[in-house]
Amino acid sequence: MVPTRAGHIALAGAPNAGKSSLLNRLVGAHLAIVSPKAQTTRAPIVGLVTTADTQLVLHDLPGLLDPRYPLHSRMLEAACEVLRRVDVILHLHPAPDAPAPGFWSLAGLELPREVPVLTVYTKSDLVSGERWVTPPGTFAVSSATGEGVAPLLEALRPLLRIGPFEYDPEEIGTQPVRFFAAEYVREGAFQVLEQELPYALAAEVEEFREHTRPMYIRVTLLVERESQKGMVVGRGGRTLKAIGQHARERLEALVGAPVFLDCWVKVSPNWRRNPAALDRLGFPERAPNAKRRASGPDRRTVLDPDS
Repeated sequence: MVPTRAGHIALAGAPNAGKSSLLNRLVGAHLAIVSPKAQTTRAPIVGLVTTADTQLVLHDLPGLLDPRYPLHSRMLEAACEVLRRVDVILHLHPAPDAPAPGFWSLAGLELPREVPVLTVYTKSDLVSGERWVTPPGTFAVSSATGEGVAPLLEALRPLLRIGPFEYDPEEIGTQPVRFFAAEYVREGAFQVLEQELPYALAAEVEEFREHTRPMYIRVTLLVERESQKGMVVGRGGRTLKAIGQHARERLEALVGAPVFLDCWVKVSPNWRRNPAALDRLGFPERAPNAKRRASGPDRRTVLDPDS
């Protein structure tokens, strides 16, 4: 009888490396929000992939970047907390931007530990076979086509511990529905709004009635300035309606039931730099056990335009 294996795997890398897209491909569902814009993921998202004898607990992490304000710092701390306890790290890097830098140098991290780190080149469908040769010991995958996913999964299994599964084999994620309600609203904002505005926006679930039909969820979108509020609402409320429609469709596909999504907008001045607001929004301050080297002129950072 083949023993079961299970383990925690981090999907880590710089912003916009394709971490969330790969998580969704592996899980087979749209759990993590995705956008062409960098820094869409703010909090770790857990997806589950279970076969007859293997369970992968996948952690989609915020992009590793040089923090410029408290929200960034707490995002990095949350990512490092996961990196300290996973069994395997997948260092994701876009194939068009190969070669990948050393993993522990990302964002100046000094957190090396005895854990396997596999380099995975994402977006392999964007490079031609004539000029793309996967470096030895690395993997190339395409979340769009699924190419390269099977060999990656095969390579992961021997790295996991022998033991029982941690989660029900039928589950695909660990976060509650209210978490995804806020996330899908943010995803809608990234799709609908102009380049800089989504970074100044947070989504907070203020009322959640799971057992009504339709399920009722009230979400408040927080912006930092009064001028931003008008842009999120839009003329005649059309922009806010488009954001809500996108989120509602995602939620109904996730829960398999009708959802009444009630979206509001209010101003929370400077929330990205406000410790109390960050605590309330699910970005608690953590002990910064990971050291960061000082920034230098050759440091590559990805900043949101409104920083």
